[in-house]
Amino acid sequence: MDRRSFLSRASVGGAAAAAGTVLAAPAIAQEMPSITWRLASSFPKSLDTIYGGAEEFSTRLKEATDGKLTIQVFSAGEIVPGLDAINATTDGTVECSHSVGYYNWGKDPAFACGADLPFTFSARAKAAYNYQGGGIENYNEFLDQYSLVSYPGGNTGVQMGGWYRKEINTLADLQGLKMRISGLAGRVVEKLGVVPQQIAGGDIYASLEKGTIDAAEWVGPYDDSKLGFQKVAPYYYYPGYWEGGPTVGFFFNKAKWDELPDSYKSLIRSCAQATDQNMLAKYDMKNPTALKELVGTGAQLRSFSEEILTAAFAASNEVYAELSGENESFKKQYEAMLQFRDDWYLYSQTAEYTFDTFMMIQQRNGKLAPAG
Repeated sequence: MDRRSFLSRASVGGAAAAAGTVLAAPAIAQEMPSITWRLASSFPKSLDTIYGGAEEFSTRLKEATDGKLTIQVFSAGEIVPGLDAINATTDGTVECSHSVGYYNWGKDPAFACGADLPFTFSARAKAAYNYQGGGIENYNEFLDQYSLVSYPGGNTGVQMGGWYRKEINTLADLQGLKMRISGLAGRVVEKLGVVPQQIAGGDIYASLEKGTIDAAEWVGPYDDSKLGFQKVAPYYYYPGYWEGGPTVGFFFNKAKWDELPDSYKSLIRSCAQATDQNMLAKYDMKNPTALKELVGTGAQLRSFSEEILTAAFAASNEVYAELSGENESFKKQYEAMLQFRDDWYLYSQTAEYTFDTFMMIQQRNGKLAPAG
């Protein structure tokens, strides 16, 4: 066969193969059921990065299924209050939600394990535990009794330690301090003398301004910058040791989840993981600029003292011992975390910590700024 004849026949064959592919696509698409679900978010639309995770997830699924699987996203309060999003998923009011497990810690402390526990993991360590260390499987084993299935769907990275009307230098400064702080962290700081307050996000500024509370934690520089806390509580502390790597999760009603074809389940897991990673990247990009702007408008940046952090670490361990004695599901998940945590911090103080510390020294010496 000469070269021209071969190329001619190859071209015809290629066209036929392509035609076969085009003809097969509608048949595949027809096998994919059209499903529309409602998702209740625990967050307001104003928090575009954390609320935006649910919208990104929805968009990814719609594109991947040619519009066959549609997730309608509703912000906090549109269907149910933000703190009720997970419960609304359990009872079938909505098919899924985007929330943080520790919002449900009062219902069962083990809910907090899928989100964050004080002094456990950074965002990177939590991802390793979730995706490679059995964290997702451990959490879903617990959630089964609440008719839920969950996959990580975002992370803020280590949060800030909150806004204070006065400086906090010693443990004595915490005695009787009224602080807006939610979830399991409230039980920890209570052991330090703090009086935890449960206050909705939209009411925090007014409460600080009136002196109803003395301090409040929220998220981090980018989200906090929208609320103007520095005007009424100028001292901005770090780190938020109660949220070293808080995982935001997608929660699915188990009965509805079980009805999905395997292909949709696989896509949901993939899109959730992409959203999980991308949210952290967004915060890592936005927080540095936001922090500089906050300091420029009056925020007084402070670090918690070694005395306070050490006492908080001890208080956290007391709480974990108490909860482990009361709740087997909490104990099982917490002990699984401990098996990885020790090795993680042993390793991270070698190459990672040394490299980051060196680069931070260069930054402080002004050697990282652009020339000119």
